[in-house]
Amino acid sequence: MPFNIITTEGVLTDAVKASTHKSITDYFLRLHNLTGNSFLERHVIGEITTVPKGETFAGGKPENIVIVETLVPSFALNEPKQKQAYVAEVTDIILRAAAGRVERDRIYVNVTYPVDGLWGIAGKAFTNAELIETVSKG
Repeated sequence: MPFNIITTEGVLTDAVKASTHKSITDYFLRLHNLTGNSFLERHVIGEITTVPKGETFAGGKPENIVIVETLVPSFALNEPKQKQAYVAEVTDIILRAAAGRVERDRIYVNVTYPVDGLWGIAGKAFTNAELIETVSKG
């Protein structure tokens, strides 16, 4: 379940990048009651991409922003309350980590869902049913 953080240079310092990614990972697992699931913990992955200052924009003008893009199978983050909780908590995690270097309304969190049968891990294309079965064994 990759999530990628795209941020303007200087918004997230090197000192907080790893802990920020870990906080989002831990929250995602808690939200699904999967903390300690050995399969899923290993496959919640991602990166932080830093874009040079002056190359991120809002309203056509350079501005500090953070985008958290989350890719999950359709059975994850599938309830409205769960979606709202995820967006709110991830926004708060970023806001705390940024320590005033980005405004709340410049933090964007989105979730996308791949087509069933195209969740690839280690060269295997899992269906949602196969993925659920694998995670439940984890």
